[in-house]
Amino acid sequence: MLTRNFLLFHMMLFSLLLLLAGCAGQNASEKIYTHLEEAVQLEEDFEQQQEAITDLEREEQQIYSEIIELGMDEFDKIVNLSDQAIEIIEERRKLIDKEKESIKKSEETFLQIEPLLNDLKEEKLQQKGETMFHVMQDRYASYDELHDAYLASLELEKELYEMLKDEDLEQETLTEQINKINDSYKQVLEINDEFNELTIEYNNLKKEFYELAELDVSLEND
Repeated sequence: MLTRNFLLFHMMLFSLLLLLAGCAGQNASEKIYTHLEEAVQLEEDFEQQQEAITDLEREEQQIYSEIIELGMDEFDKIVNLSDQAIEIIEERRKLIDKEKESIKKSEETFLQIEPLLNDLKEEKLQQKGETMFHVMQDRYASYDELHDAYLASLELEKELYEMLKDEDLEQETLTEQINKINDSYKQVLEINDEFNELTIEYNNLKKEFYELAELDVSLEND
């Protein structure tokens, strides 16, 4: 069974000091900044869910390791451990749902910068903002793919543990299911790599946008 090290995404956070005279007096770049940083804050729950999900993955992996060490003379224990693993899968599913809610809220806030991009006076700044916008859109789309692929993997895992509770389970059937799970998580990791790359690209573009806009911002990697 594939050992899963689901890569954690760490959005670049900035320590910000912006000299604004209030929302009503903000220019277009300052309004964009406000929405971008609010989007970052809304993704804090995303990172928290990632840590919890990773802990549950490790817990489930330990249970699976225990199961494969057992013989059929300990079938009752196999059933009990399989039920525990299924409960963990359901917990992971709930955390994934909460994670998606966080990303969705972030996306809704981020999209508010789209009409503001046309209000930017300098062409270079507008181009940088548009590039940043499209990269972030790609990132959100990548997350949707990641979310769906991960849920599909969870369903395959659940099927595996249901199989393990069948005393008549054949080795060929078990092997086939494990191969499906491994292939599924391979896809998850590939999409996750893409998501992380887009995150890095977006963070770099955001930093460049702030510099071009000459915002009075103190930048510090978290």
